[in-house]
Amino acid sequence: MIPKQLFRDDGECYQMVGGIEYFEVTKPKSDKMSFVKLDVKNPITKCHHADSVKAAFAVDKHDKPCSDLKTAVNTLSVNSDLIADCSRTYSLPTVAGKHQDLNSISPQTLSDVIDGSYKNVINNYRIIDCRYPYEFEGGHIEGAENRYSHASVLELLQKPTAENQILVFHCEFSSERGPKMMRFLRSKDRELNKENYPALNYPEVYLLDEGYKSFFNEKSTYCDPISYKPMIHSEHSSDLRHFRAKSKSWTAGEKRRHAKRSIRL
Repeated sequence: MIPKQLFRDDGECYQMVGGIEYFEVTKPKSDKMSFVKLDVKNPITKCHHADSVKAAFAVDKHDKPCSDLKTAVNTLSVNSDLIADCSRTYSLPTVAGKHQDLNSISPQTLSDVIDGSYKNVINNYRIIDCRYPYEFEGGHIEGAENRYSHASVLELLQKPTAENQILVFHCEFSSERGPKMMRFLRSKDRELNKENYPALNYPEVYLLDEGYKSFFNEKSTYCDPISYKPMIHSEHSSDLRHFRAKSKSWTAGEKRRHAKRSIRL
């Protein structure tokens, strides 16, 4: 029997309820909890309320670092230094950011990654900029990818991933949009690999602390172009209304799918 316990997993919080019979899945603040019964003989991962990801690149079973669910639960619960598939420790130094459930890195650390200072432990990195297109075009970190919608973030799960690859999410302040997309990716990644817990396509994901604004203030020479356009800008009032409306529709869609799934559970 596994004792009742809580552990963190990059945006996800779990609680063991009644030994290994059920998981209580506690998602970020706005979401509700759901209960899923586990088949002990053939353990599966927790059930996410997000809709299924139709992707061809789930992690192969032989790549699963932990041999069974109990081992994974215990390992992740006692060692917060391990990445989310419990295969190794995090590659980058982290800072205490605004989101305690997420691993944040400083602008200095990201610039060091770009300079290749961590190439001995990181084979590849991708910077995911979750700001709106007019913000991105007004200045972004060199090499960053503009992914501000759920669909564009899901594209990350449609292609094979490299070993020791990291993702770094951010938005203007890394306060709302970046963290939300980071959690969304993890939820979908868990769902995609639910038969092979704790395997993930992207087990090592970070949030850029204080976002693009802070990075630009400290490391503007790493930006292209070397400029910063805030979300609230007099020349882009209509653009802001447009993208905010789309964001609300994405959120509403997720809530409706969550409600339907809750009924099925």
